[in-house]
Amino acid sequence: MGDTAEAITLSVVTTEPVSRQERKQRTRQALLDAALDLVAERGFSGLSLREVAKQAGIVPTAFYRHFASMDELGVALVEESMRTLRTMIRSARTKPAAYNDMIRTSVRILREHVRAHEDHFHFLTRERYGGTGPVRQAIAFELKLFVSELAVDLARFDNLREWSTEDLHLLADLIVTTMLTTVLELLEAPSRDDEIGRTAERRLRLIFLGVPNWRSVP
Repeated sequence: MGDTAEAITLSVVTTEPVSRQERKQRTRQALLDAALDLVAERGFSGLSLREVAKQAGIVPTAFYRHFASMDELGVALVEESMRTLRTMIRSARTKPAAYNDMIRTSVRILREHVRAHEDHFHFLTRERYGGTGPVRQAIAFELKLFVSELAVDLARFDNLREWSTEDLHLLADLIVTTMLTTVLELLEAPSRDDEIGRTAERRLRLIFLGVPNWRSVP
């Protein structure tokens, strides 16, 4: 019965044989996509296992072959969403040359990425403070990881190599906070991308203006 239920999610019939592992992966992704579609209408805590399974095209009992609970599905959705957030500006900071170049490129990529994955960003911003405990904790953990990765990349700039780990994390946190503010503005005002982008660049430049004069207080 389990294999039959999972086969329901395969909407495209091909001549290529589909392995059991492939079916399982597709069904798991179908559950994540279903939850993301449904959460656009209301908070994640308002979703039931039964309606997510129905949206994904499987019977409710098959849900447990992929997730132990709705909270576990929510955490997986956070990880999937944050993975896109953390990778979106990696190319912009791979070879740091100048702050202005990194800022301009990062803001442009951020704008493009938000527009391409609005459902993920709506989920993250809504559940960051209003979600269930495990989901909120997962978002906080992923943001902390994002800050840590950015701090490592910032240390590659010549005039930041002597900064302490604590100060680099402080700078990275300011940048990530500014990015999250920009994400909210983009989601709330879809017709003002250019204006919001220019404001985001100015905010980030203002942060970096203080870098040469920063002195860590003991």
